[in-house]
Amino acid sequence: MPDVTPPTLAPRTNDLAVKLANVNGTGSASANALLMQAIFRMGIPVAGKNLFPSNIQGLPTWYEIRVNANGHLARAPAFDVVVAMNPETYARDARELRPGGYLLYDSTWPAPEALRRPDVHLLGVPLAAMCREAFAGDRERILMKNIAYAGVLVALLDIELPVVEQLLDEKYARKAALRDSNRRALHMGLEYARAHLPCPLPVRLARMDANRDAVLVDGNTAAALGAIYAGATVAAWYPITPATSLMDAFAAFCKRFRTDPDGRKRYAFLQAEDELAAIGMVIGASWAGARAFTATAGPGISLMSELVGLAYYAEIPAVIVDVQRVGPSTGMPTRTQQADILACAYASHGDTKHILLFPAHPGECFEMMVQAFDLADTFQTPVFMLSDLDVGMNDWVCPRFRWDDAYRPRRGRILGKTELDALPRFFRYSPADENEVAARTLPGVDARGAFFTRGSGHDEFGAYTEDPVAYTKVMERLARKHRAARKHVPTPVVELDPTGPSPLGLVTVGSCDAACREALAMLRERGVRADYMRIRAFPFTDEVEAFLEAHPRNVLVEQNRDGQLRRLLLDETAVGRDRIVSVLEYGGYPLTAQQVLAGVERVL
Repeated sequence: MPDVTPPTLAPRTNDLAVKLANVNGTGSASANALLMQAIFRMGIPVAGKNLFPSNIQGLPTWYEIRVNANGHLARAPAFDVVVAMNPETYARDARELRPGGYLLYDSTWPAPEALRRPDVHLLGVPLAAMCREAFAGDRERILMKNIAYAGVLVALLDIELPVVEQLLDEKYARKAALRDSNRRALHMGLEYARAHLPCPLPVRLARMDANRDAVLVDGNTAAALGAIYAGATVAAWYPITPATSLMDAFAAFCKRFRTDPDGRKRYAFLQAEDELAAIGMVIGASWAGARAFTATAGPGISLMSELVGLAYYAEIPAVIVDVQRVGPSTGMPTRTQQADILACAYASHGDTKHILLFPAHPGECFEMMVQAFDLADTFQTPVFMLSDLDVGMNDWVCPRFRWDDAYRPRRGRILGKTELDALPRFFRYSPADENEVAARTLPGVDARGAFFTRGSGHDEFGAYTEDPVAYTKVMERLARKHRAARKHVPTPVVELDPTGPSPLGLVTVGSCDAACREALAMLRERGVRADYMRIRAFPFTDEVEAFLEAHPRNVLVEQNRDGQLRRLLLDETAVGRDRIVSVLEYGGYPLTAQQVLAGVERVL
């Protein structure tokens, strides 16, 4: 078969996608993070997607880096450069290159047929052989091979070497030997690439100033920081992917910011025996007056449901972060989805409705954690923040978090001793205010207050009852209370077509935002005009219904099989079924703009 010269990629600066294919447990995360952080420090918009297996070691793992000067940072559909370090996925990795792309592999061994494509460029670097000569011990050689391929990419993509070296100096400031070995591996890959490969490639990087006021952070860390700023002092949890890193971050922040100079801890961090115990601890701490929360995923939500119903009916604040993953059952724990919407909206048996918040990026995870605690206290009810694995565990560039030092927690209607002394008698659920919320007391403040609550039938005065009229009266007030929250939850993000009213609305929720915004730009390039709305909370505000009613056709993009957000909209608003058409992508990977575009074009 005659040799075929692959096409050459058109020159592009700060508009490229790289995929790093490796084996879980080989230490590739450090090299991948090094590249991400270096690009960020060069001031270039960048996003990283970590696609990893749910086992400990041995299965394929991928890390995807998308760079786009215009800020379009949804997952890329194809890649300009692929680093193929896992023989089991060679064929798949080669397929995901765009024609003219570059496939980097370890040429210590001959390139197998699985890597060969006539329309891509093979770049061989003898990584294993070089590391065998330069380092001692199998584990060190494996780890340094990853840093060596990072050095190759520094040369190929024109990443600024001083930036990378500074990052290594910072990371290993107290470990000189590790710093030196990482530098040696980095330069080994860099020098080989400059001597043997076409450096830089037609797709390359150049310094920008886009990240001057930005941070590189994942949503779980941002949510944990938001809990600190909100005044949370109690966290109870049971380990579960992908929420564990949120609780780890909260514990670290508490150790730093909630510990007195004399070592006294001003917080309680409790690992429970299961999710049932965790939510019970949160409800108990909230009943006693603390700001308390838990973080979990879909399986944990299922287990917590009964006690969530207790908090709803007894009217006790609680904040629950659901970092959604693929279900049902165990599902795919390390893949992303938005399939807990209905489970959280109506969590527990009987008639319940809960406040939901939908962050789209880590910046909103920070902000909405504060809002969640304020809403939980104001309305004396559970509040769910529905993040997902893509937001929670991946690296995002966000505007630097802002904070108003004048903020004071909105604790809602809590009566102290003075207020109780002024009352002829305290009743737990009467009278209610304009939001249908009655005053509460904290146990131990005064004997005239409430020391106990009940999850069984009770009347407006807090007394046990099985009387239908009394029970119905309480339940109807709880429904009105939920409706009253509409005026207090975050309003949707709405962006109208600049050329005038459009008959088409593009609607989404959460982490789908980036892909939908990019797809919206593509649609406009094709002459298709559309308005945009991202829903941020349930109960739905008036703006949500007004947007849907203003468009004869709304395309609703969400990541689940059954169109759960669409079902909630149809159940909870007066919008007609024919006005909302679903585009559903739920296989577990973060959404791409091309998937949204194809879905909208199918509808049109």
